[in-house]
Amino acid sequence: MKITIRLIISLVLMVAVVAVGFTFYQVNSEKKTLMSDIERRSAVLAESLHETITLLVTSNSNAKLARLVKQFGNRERLKGVAILDVSGGVMASTPGLEPAVLANIPEIVKVVTEKSKADGLTILNDKETYVYSIPLSSDDKAIGTLVLLQDVSFINTRLKDIWRYNILRVLILSAFITVITLFVVRWSIEGPIALLAEWIKEIRSDKGRNNLSEKLPKGTMLEPLISEVTHMANSLALARARAEEEASLRLKSESLWTASRLKEYIGRELGGKKLFLISNREPYMDMKEGRSIKTIVPAGGLVTALDPVMRICDGLWLAHGSGDADRETVDNDDKLRVPPEEPAYTLKRVWLTKEDEDGYYYGFSNEGLWPLCHITHTRPLFRLEDWIAYQRVNEKFAVTLLKEIEHEEAPLILIQDYHLALLPLLIKKRRPDAKVAIFWHIPWPNPESYGICPWRQELLLGMLGADLIGFHIQVHCNNFLDTVDSFLESKSDWAQFKVVRGGHSTLVRPFPISVAFDNADKKIEFEPEKNSAMESVLKDLGIHAEYLGVGVDRIDYTKGIAERFMAIARFFEKHPEFIGRFTFVELGAPSRTHIKRYHDLIAELDELSDKINWRYKTKTWKPIAFLKAHHGHKTIMNHYKGADLCIVSSLHDGMNLVAKEFVASRDDNDGVLILSQFAGAARELSDAIIVNPYDIEVMADAIYHALTMSPEERATRMEKMRAIVRENNIYRWAGNLITDLARLRIEDNG
Repeated sequence: MKITIRLIISLVLMVAVVAVGFTFYQVNSEKKTLMSDIERRSAVLAESLHETITLLVTSNSNAKLARLVKQFGNRERLKGVAILDVSGGVMASTPGLEPAVLANIPEIVKVVTEKSKADGLTILNDKETYVYSIPLSSDDKAIGTLVLLQDVSFINTRLKDIWRYNILRVLILSAFITVITLFVVRWSIEGPIALLAEWIKEIRSDKGRNNLSEKLPKGTMLEPLISEVTHMANSLALARARAEEEASLRLKSESLWTASRLKEYIGRELGGKKLFLISNREPYMDMKEGRSIKTIVPAGGLVTALDPVMRICDGLWLAHGSGDADRETVDNDDKLRVPPEEPAYTLKRVWLTKEDEDGYYYGFSNEGLWPLCHITHTRPLFRLEDWIAYQRVNEKFAVTLLKEIEHEEAPLILIQDYHLALLPLLIKKRRPDAKVAIFWHIPWPNPESYGICPWRQELLLGMLGADLIGFHIQVHCNNFLDTVDSFLESKSDWAQFKVVRGGHSTLVRPFPISVAFDNADKKIEFEPEKNSAMESVLKDLGIHAEYLGVGVDRIDYTKGIAERFMAIARFFEKHPEFIGRFTFVELGAPSRTHIKRYHDLIAELDELSDKINWRYKTKTWKPIAFLKAHHGHKTIMNHYKGADLCIVSSLHDGMNLVAKEFVASRDDNDGVLILSQFAGAARELSDAIIVNPYDIEVMADAIYHALTMSPEERATRMEKMRAIVRENNIYRWAGNLITDLARLRIEDNG
């Protein structure tokens, strides 16, 4: 119905616009014609009277002059005739014409003073009047002025009639258009669509999908759509049958993905092949601590997600060795077995110079690509020297990897994140038989934002060297295909989400990453209960409180930590009854401190937290504990288990595994998750309190809601979220991604 109304309105508006334009033209033409006629008649009458009036004036026959003026003043539309002497005084005039009025008419004044003909329009007695004046002379001597006044008000009446008649025509025509349009739409469009909708409804309910097919109209504008829907119906029926068969088989087997199931599954899929994983960040970093060496796990979701997978695969993880004791722990081939306490796979380290690291990592990757992909209002910086370093480091990774896969047949390679966007093409050029996937852990921007990058085409070409590109959510896949369509000559198959360029096909798929639920689900031995975990945390902080909130982040401007702190301050302003009772602990891991924006961010957060604490703190309590360090897994889990709420306030995030870690840790089915709508995890964890982190008022209200929520509601929400994380865990993610990679048919890309 809305479409019909729009169509009718559009047609009526078009007719109205044309009618108005035509009427303007008609009115202007008619006005010019009528005015021209009045001017002509005035000139003819003036010329015919000129000689007679001249004789009467020179002979001083005033009585005859008055009779002549009175005689001609009674003519149709001639409002009056007047004869003036050389000084402008009235010698004779039609009754009703006041001398004072005549003396102020500009056209008459002009003739008197300049002794030349004049005409024009003026208002007399509230009516528009045409004044025509000519000088009178005898023997080249001026003796007076002849004035003719024509009533032209009839012209406006005529023009109004034209407008009135044309508006009436438009209204009648609009009525006809409305009736005809309703009839055509009903007969040719709505009727067939209703039949088609009824047929699709039957198909969806799987009730005799051929019953209505014969009733569908043939030979109409909808026939191509009907043909496609018919094919789709057949495909849906086939897919339904296959799904039912697969569901039946799945019910007979284990449905939950676990480490043991993934190990068995990958062993079967890979057939003994080794998985090669490449990333900038290494899973284990060796740091000097006095005279000893300490192994730490760098902060970030990538290591959290992929380490459990590599433990199962026993593959090779190639990464940048950035620890100050990394060289002292590797063998002659720059390798070591990790994790140290229970070696399960091989880590090979790549060494970068300080110049490489400054340009490739801190420069191009984190001052260019990171802000480009995260819509957090920080301007990307692109410098030529950084781009050169980025290319050089990607080439260094490629050379190192190619040496490792030299004797591997059709190796499986999984590249991680935006630091190595050029690597897929570098590998495929030298090893076209390799099956290469790249997983992009951060958001992918829309084409307009991505177009800022000076080397946008080179980056896309590098990524499209992969056989499979993975993102967290479908929106990022859509943005990527839009970007390719905008900047490259290629064929994008939106039905299969595939890009074909130069004979090579690249699949683009969403793989929502998660956590190892079974590991997170294990109770921490020394803090088994929520109350004891909270007491332990508060005791370490030297704080007394009834409620505890937690945030766990790498200190980055995309995480919305400042907005989180401001929301806490606003919460205390709105609910002062919680002052002295609620403490929020932010476990922040410093990173990229060589970049000024990150260095300044830490100072900003320190200043903000100190300001809030100074306003509200007491001797035994403070609202915010901002702990800046690389915190171990046990410490983080202890905070998760002891917290009443966890805040994830990302301004833009591909997924954010902190949200899923918190949910997975709460085996007591307690605790509330406050989650940013701009984190990818919000698509799955809809039972969290979803907030806009830019809206401080909403964030403050969410904290209050979380702290006052009934135990029953908390348990219900947490149970639902835990079921989702348990089902869609890291093992399912790895199984799906590695399966798609292993089953790629490289020969089709050639």
